[in-house]
Amino acid sequence: MIVHPELRRAARHARRPLLTATLLQGAVTLTHLAQAVLLAVALAGVARGETDGLPPLLGAVLGVVVARAVLASWQRRTATRAGARVRVRLRDELVAHLGRLGAAHLTTARAGAVRTTLVDGVEGVDAYVSRYLPQLMVTLAVPPLLLAALAVVEPAVLLGLVPALLLALAGPRAWDRLLAERGKEHWDTYEGLGADYLEALQGMPALRAAGAVGRTRQRLEERSAALHRATVAKLRVSLVDTGITDLAIQGGTVAAALLACWSAVTGAGTATGTYLMLLLASECFRPVRDLSREWHAGYLGVSAADGLAALRTAEPAVPDTGTVGARWSEPPEVRFEDVEFGYEGGAGTPAVRGVTFVAEAGRTTAVVGPSGAGKSTLLALLLRHRAPQRGRITVAGRDVADHTLDSLRRGIAVVSQETYLFHASIADNLRLARPDATDDELVRAARTAGIHDEITALPDGYATVLGERGATLSGGQRQRLALARALLADAPVLVLDEATSAVDERREADIVRELLNAAGGRTVLVVAHRLAAVRHADRIVVLDGGRVDAVGTHDALVGAGGVYTELVRAGRTHEGELTA
Repeated sequence: MIVHPELRRAARHARRPLLTATLLQGAVTLTHLAQAVLLAVALAGVARGETDGLPPLLGAVLGVVVARAVLASWQRRTATRAGARVRVRLRDELVAHLGRLGAAHLTTARAGAVRTTLVDGVEGVDAYVSRYLPQLMVTLAVPPLLLAALAVVEPAVLLGLVPALLLALAGPRAWDRLLAERGKEHWDTYEGLGADYLEALQGMPALRAAGAVGRTRQRLEERSAALHRATVAKLRVSLVDTGITDLAIQGGTVAAALLACWSAVTGAGTATGTYLMLLLASECFRPVRDLSREWHAGYLGVSAADGLAALRTAEPAVPDTGTVGARWSEPPEVRFEDVEFGYEGGAGTPAVRGVTFVAEAGRTTAVVGPSGAGKSTLLALLLRHRAPQRGRITVAGRDVADHTLDSLRRGIAVVSQETYLFHASIADNLRLARPDATDDELVRAARTAGIHDEITALPDGYATVLGERGATLSGGQRQRLALARALLADAPVLVLDEATSAVDERREADIVRELLNAAGGRTVLVVAHRLAAVRHADRIVVLDGGRVDAVGTHDALVGAGGVYTELVRAGRTHEGELTA
């Protein structure tokens, strides 16, 4: 009889159909009671040798059976509809919350664990809400009413039924805490195994290249064995629960039968009363038996409740406190003012500190520096995946914290080094940010990104369905599709975060040149290691150790020496090694 607060909350998504399902379940129970009364009257008549009224009674029993079948079918459909509504609404709520949590949360949570919670956990909630909760309401209501009715017929029968019912309902509650602990252990192990399997499937090429498939298989076998042990431990406790319930039901039924027989032998009761005691005593325990069955069906939902609550109540790294929509009719200026940020649990030195520079409106600004200089951190701060601990970032003169997160991120198109493409057609992937884009606009964006000819060479062209994560394409093709998608979004600010790292350097220079020409009317921020991608930028910001080392054009920075000059020399050395 565990009723988790998270599951009660989930049930509110379908109050009306759940109430209807509960009432129908009560009506089904009433048909069992009506059948028991009719049979008791019929059997009492047979015992007295009065068979004239038997055909109408048996006809009434048949009518009750038909009515029960109709009501039971109606109840199952209603409960299924209620469960589906809860499942859909809860899943939508969790996915929307994941979107609000942003990239900072998804980099710390395992994708497989989140998937298990969203899929299996929510499915368990469906069974709990649609089957267990209606039966729980019926179980709490019907036995007390039956006991009251039996007390009128034969008060002595309560001596056997009341203790048995109390034991059946209250006895297993002594195990609830242990059962909850075992359920949490089982869910945590189940969630971890799901995460491990998803990770192994996604990383299979790397595992094969490293010769680690065998070791990974052994680790998964160990995790599977741990899940088996957790399942068995949970079943042990659950079986004790079931055993107590069954013992109470059987004992109560036997006690009621003995009392009914004693009443018949001593002549203290009528034949009808005796049969009523026998049949209604059994019906008194039917809801308890049904509750035990539905409990096992919905137990996965109870196990997953803590995980669902943790996901739903997780706080985003940056709360969405903005109230102003980010709508820029002109290319906006992006300004970093004395920005400082350090990651929790870091080495103590901020990732960026005292960073001040301006990305001029409608111009291209490149941010370069050695690995770990703070380039990606600045972009995360601009997009408000993180919030500066000091200083501020403004777009068009307004602090980014003033904007709602959705509007801010719609106004800034991002192409990152790690491109995600969906299992859908190329056209659908390109239209992700602009579903209403025309075919001509798709082609124009693809031409600018240098991918149009390769798309048309495919058998189905833009209708070609990509493999999951774009696995059927090369790294360079995936990045160029992402570039085309960003251009198609037509956002006033375009951010390229190592967006051409998977493209060869000769093609990279051509793509970047075409891209910058096509980006006219946008404020462009380019982050790159290879200087071919930033050579033609209007302004270059050089970061080193989280600080701004220099700002200027390519020629001016090369002549000034310093970190940028070292990066240029390192790039030339690398090109020479590749040529050799």
